[in-house]
Amino acid sequence: MIKLYEGGAYLVNGTELVSDYINASEEIKQKYGIEIPSKEELSKHTIAYSILESHNTSDNMDALKIKFDAMTSHDITYVGIIQTARASGLKAFPLPYVLTNCHNSLCAVGGTINEDDHMFGLSAAKKYGGIYVPAHQAVIHQYMREMMSGCGKMILGSDSHTRYGALGTMAIGEGGGELAKQLLSKTYDISRPGVVAVYLTGSPNKGVGPQDVALTIIGAVFKNGYVKNKVMEFVGDGIKNLNVEYRNGIDVMTTETTCLSSIWATDEKVEEYLEMHGRKEAYKKLEPGKVAYYDGAIVVDLSKIKPTIALPFHPSNTYTIEELNANLEDILAKVEAEAVEKFGKVKFTLRDKIKNGKLMVQQGVIAGCAGGTYDNICDAADILRGHAIGSGEYSLSVYPSSQPTFMSLVKNGAVADLMAAGATIRTAFCGPCFGAGDVPPNNGLSIRHSTRNFPNREGSKPGDGQLSGVALMDARSIAATSLNGGILTAATDIDVDFTKPKYFFDKSIYDKRCYFGAGKADETAELKFGPNITDWPEMSELTNNLLLKVVAEIHDEVTTTDELIPSGETSSYRSNPLRLAEFTLSRRVPDYVERAKALQVVEKARLKGEDPTLVLDEVKEAFHKIKQIPGFEAIDAKQTGIGSTIYANKPGDGSAREQAASCQKVLGGWANIAREYATKRYRSNLINWGMLPFILEEGLEFTNGDYIFVPNIKEAVKNKVSQIKAYVLGSEIKTFNLTLKDLTDDERDIILAGCLINYYRD
Repeated sequence: MIKLYEGGAYLVNGTELVSDYINASEEIKQKYGIEIPSKEELSKHTIAYSILESHNTSDNMDALKIKFDAMTSHDITYVGIIQTARASGLKAFPLPYVLTNCHNSLCAVGGTINEDDHMFGLSAAKKYGGIYVPAHQAVIHQYMREMMSGCGKMILGSDSHTRYGALGTMAIGEGGGELAKQLLSKTYDISRPGVVAVYLTGSPNKGVGPQDVALTIIGAVFKNGYVKNKVMEFVGDGIKNLNVEYRNGIDVMTTETTCLSSIWATDEKVEEYLEMHGRKEAYKKLEPGKVAYYDGAIVVDLSKIKPTIALPFHPSNTYTIEELNANLEDILAKVEAEAVEKFGKVKFTLRDKIKNGKLMVQQGVIAGCAGGTYDNICDAADILRGHAIGSGEYSLSVYPSSQPTFMSLVKNGAVADLMAAGATIRTAFCGPCFGAGDVPPNNGLSIRHSTRNFPNREGSKPGDGQLSGVALMDARSIAATSLNGGILTAATDIDVDFTKPKYFFDKSIYDKRCYFGAGKADETAELKFGPNITDWPEMSELTNNLLLKVVAEIHDEVTTTDELIPSGETSSYRSNPLRLAEFTLSRRVPDYVERAKALQVVEKARLKGEDPTLVLDEVKEAFHKIKQIPGFEAIDAKQTGIGSTIYANKPGDGSAREQAASCQKVLGGWANIAREYATKRYRSNLINWGMLPFILEEGLEFTNGDYIFVPNIKEAVKNKVSQIKAYVLGSEIKTFNLTLKDLTDDERDIILAGCLINYYRD
């Protein structure tokens, strides 16, 4: 089904993978009569390299400085990004910037504040020259596929699922700080990423959909970090057996592997897709060179992929539906045990849903950039045509990914077939993907063709005793389950004829509602501010010495951004840094905010010129201990930064949202300490908010509540010192080392300045 190469691999003529071993290049030469240059030279023959090279503004391909062709954000992120850029001197958008409104679309939540954000977005598009897509018109990634993608392009988005590789576009999801840099005509600075070939072969069986393929890949590569921060390059003879929407469905889920980006070889099907969307000129054939060298390779035999399910609480927790149904008790018991570990006494059971040896689920959802595509919904309609989902607990909701998609589904009768079967049809909205729509009942299980199933992504609140779960599945198997009234069923187990009706894209739907102002900045236009849109608070620059208190200690294998700052209803406050910060770590470490604020009071007093040792007795005791360290007998507490830090084994998996870091900073956070960072984007978010991304490579010498003294840190950052000596100020003073490496010169300057806003303003 899936094979991972242990080392690198050569791809010859786009058709044959050759494992990298001692005589590989010689054997290729003899077999194909091709002269084989060095691996370094052959690595330049990948599609990814050619695109990166064409967008790199530096003279060094190992230290990239990328400028993108276009950017995109949605209504949870664009306010903060524009506010950051505005505080740093923004005059006009220097590149096409698309502002979509698909996350905070429900304007009944929080009073007027969601629609206030939308009015801010429209006014910003007019003032700075942007593209504005109103609420319910399209989810962010479907609009970008339809209107902005192009072969050989690069697009940056403030959403982690910014992936348009199947359309020949290398797209990257990042935190808002990186988008603000592009708005200020700066660059995206990164070391050249490794490239892993994903070789597709064979053809999927009837009933197997793109989510089945995607989940199978995620299950194989997430935990071992095989593609972490690399580019996944899709090649192979199996690509021709997939239509473009199927490819898009696989591609968007590559985010869950923790790769940096994705790119696919393109063909006439991509050309047809772009022509259908009125952009034939955006097509060009992309393929690797005659021989290309990859840092790894994944072989996927599409003919052997089976309907797959990712059980709570991660997309990598995968089983075939066949395997799960054969071992319900044992597998579901594992998930229940994980729930106990994560949530303690909050009740969550799955085995109670086993009825007569079969698993009953309470809800089905097909939605968003992954599930709500035309082909997925047409196939679901074929399965349910003439049937009913029943009148029991089970419900089914379907969200087409854009109004043009919705219109075509209405015209071909798919919407009528789904509604007649008992499904409800909604507008384009990302809510079910991030916990703001279709919340199942307490202790319920929802099956969803969406992007993530992290805890709380279904909208439950464990802190209030509410917990339900999401399992990810393909739309076809969700429809098959719906056909059986909620009994978990693989689409390959039913008899159906897929009609595959032709899709007709109607651009006039966007022409009538969207604002197209790219390159048409009007400096006289005024921004519209609602009462919930506030400026970022002042943030101080890094001091030479730091006193940190550990206010959260998390030993989970991975800590997601959803745990660092919850999604769902908190999204309405993303334009208000102080209000949003009150939710930081609320679903994982409920006392974090209180602990962090206690230290922030001390730091605020210090910044006013007061003696911080007179504000909090434990801080006074900490400085007493510091003065016992040789060389620091005369340390000045008024010149020492005082704040909080958190420890987590591997923080930052999941969303690109910068607030996972900025909320810590707003509450006085100075650093994170981790074994490793789950994603490049979370580490970038820390840096852009002036926080130190420390790595701990040795034993854990401190615990929650301990104070840590980090001396000479400002000089260390300036002088590129990678190993930092620190002190735990416990009953005895212990020394240990923190590592700080792989920082660019600009990143060092941002940390020294205290945050990206300070860096550009100064």
